[in-house]
Amino acid sequence: MDFYSAYAQGFARIAAVTLPVHLADPVANAAAVLEQARACHDDSVAVAVFPELCLTGYSVDDLFLQDTLLSTVEEAIAEIVAESADLMTMLVVGAPVVHGNRVFNAAVVIHRGAILGVAPKSYLPNYREFYERRWFAPGDDRELEWIRIAGQDVRFGPDLIFRCLDVPGLDLHVEVCEDMWVPVPPSAEAALAGATVLANLSGSPITIARAEDRRLLVRSASSRCAAAYVYAAAGQGESTTDLSWDGQTMVYECGSLLGESERFPDGPRRTVVDVDLDLVRQERMRQVTFDDNRRTHHERVNRFRTVEWELEPPAGDIGLLRKVDRYPFVPDDPERLALDCYEAYNIQVSGLEQRLNAIGTPKAVIGVSGGLDSTHALIVACKAMDRLGRPRSDVLAFTMPGFATGETTKSYATRLSQALGVTFEELDIRPAAEQMLKDLGHPYGRGEKVYDVTFENVQAGLRYDYLFRLANQRGGIVVGTGDLSELALGWCTYGVGDQMSHYTVNAGVPKTLVQHLIRWVISHGEFDETVGQLLGEILELEITPELIPVEEGKKPQATQDTVGPYNLQDFTLALVVRHGFRPRRIAFLAWHAWKDLEAGEWPPGFPDDARVAYSLEEVRTWLQVFVKRFFANQFKRSALPNGPKVSPSGTMSPRGDWRMPSDAKGTAWLAEIDRDVPTS
Repeated sequence: MDFYSAYAQGFARIAAVTLPVHLADPVANAAAVLEQARACHDDSVAVAVFPELCLTGYSVDDLFLQDTLLSTVEEAIAEIVAESADLMTMLVVGAPVVHGNRVFNAAVVIHRGAILGVAPKSYLPNYREFYERRWFAPGDDRELEWIRIAGQDVRFGPDLIFRCLDVPGLDLHVEVCEDMWVPVPPSAEAALAGATVLANLSGSPITIARAEDRRLLVRSASSRCAAAYVYAAAGQGESTTDLSWDGQTMVYECGSLLGESERFPDGPRRTVVDVDLDLVRQERMRQVTFDDNRRTHHERVNRFRTVEWELEPPAGDIGLLRKVDRYPFVPDDPERLALDCYEAYNIQVSGLEQRLNAIGTPKAVIGVSGGLDSTHALIVACKAMDRLGRPRSDVLAFTMPGFATGETTKSYATRLSQALGVTFEELDIRPAAEQMLKDLGHPYGRGEKVYDVTFENVQAGLRYDYLFRLANQRGGIVVGTGDLSELALGWCTYGVGDQMSHYTVNAGVPKTLVQHLIRWVISHGEFDETVGQLLGEILELEITPELIPVEEGKKPQATQDTVGPYNLQDFTLALVVRHGFRPRRIAFLAWHAWKDLEAGEWPPGFPDDARVAYSLEEVRTWLQVFVKRFFANQFKRSALPNGPKVSPSGTMSPRGDWRMPSDAKGTAWLAEIDRDVPTS
């Protein structure tokens, strides 16, 4: 397995190309197409999509019916076919072609010296500025036909899917401009028939706001069809007698923009991106209604014909031409991040509000440590009480120092609780913990410095034992503070411990998102200035469970030294739960996302001194840790209390997104890491 190859990892490089057109000069246009085709070949592009009627220009009007133009178009196609023999890239070129008694506005699909097929435009606009039916015949009824063009007999019709045999999942369908604007586009049926990459060759003159209309249609088509949608529009050189042109190109994948070029360019432009074919396949497997829809339309879908071809993709590292977010749960765009934080925070608040309402008027009992998770749960509980019109004193916050509790975190827990106006108490668990360790015959009970998992869990368990009994005593429910990342990694104490509560508000929030939620709470003035200042200081603390005493000369206990950097573990979590990706792909993507500190974007407000990079060896090491812990700790997730789903990437609830047997083994996943993921 070629780990470094994007093609071997399930990607295909696709280009949307716009270029200056020479009106009614197919020979010059063929030369321009070939120039871009060679550049695409050099860039290891699998498929290059050119604009509608790019061999003549879209705006030549009645010249479309001139024999001289039509015969020269066929000669130009023959030239492109001949010159493509040594090119890896499949070319999808717009041209008028004659078939029977009519001219068709068509896409000619060319690869390595052969025409693989011709796809006519199905729906011809004949309204407002468009008069296409004056020259062209609609192609919607031209299924199962053949055409002779440039000396070759090839398939003709809107029913063609071009299936690449040596790049699994690269199945191309082609439609032309207006086909995208109708209620049921040919591409929608093609997607149900298996097409994963949907190409649109467009003329589309520009008017105010039309570019946004195109984006809306392309994005929605890619999302609804769980596909990549490639759009290339005509631009420079088209006639401006009555219209203008902007040369817009873009590629969307499952609703996300992969790339676009500038509009109104001076010269040719190429939007070159790597489409994730495995993601498309996984999306369709998960969204079971996708195939149900195919069953509904099986008569139309079954008519599609498959044209097979081979790309012979390059081996080795060709880079990865797509944005790979370091933080799948945290958008880089400030507006999107603010909206995500607003929604996540209010999902948590409204979830707890509803639970309190449903029970009656219980108090909210919560353990506060001064760390991020309990801090966030505490402010969620306070906001829920605010919305219910109840006093914040109905939030009962307890700090419960153990053997390693630091004065700094304890101070923050105390000061924050007091600033919020909740009912606050300190409950020292050390006497009870010492007694329990003695009762267990643990070495620590005899004065020995043995800090094993029992030592840690006695403290963690006692804290929640007290919280549950306090809830019984004072008419409350225990609000859990553990987050999604901890649940995935099993970093929680089972049973009477932080794995359990009456309602857990953070269960759908990954560790890497918590800090941004707190920043959003500060910046949006959800609480007063004193609270905001304390929250800002708490954000600077290192993540630690504070269960093992600090010995002189040794580093304090740090969670990420054991379970791995949450940066990487949350990255893996999103790709495992949301997309089902295999370990070698996750490692490949993580390496591209994290190998260069300076490359790519960081979330807004992310501290400069917290920015890090990881080598492939580190990615591999912590991926192994994730797999081992993820499989070993399913039993904790199978017994989760209630809590709201927050991220579309998923939740660990057995009643929600994640169902998995507790006795499953990660052997196959670990074997793949050993076999397919190098250390450097």
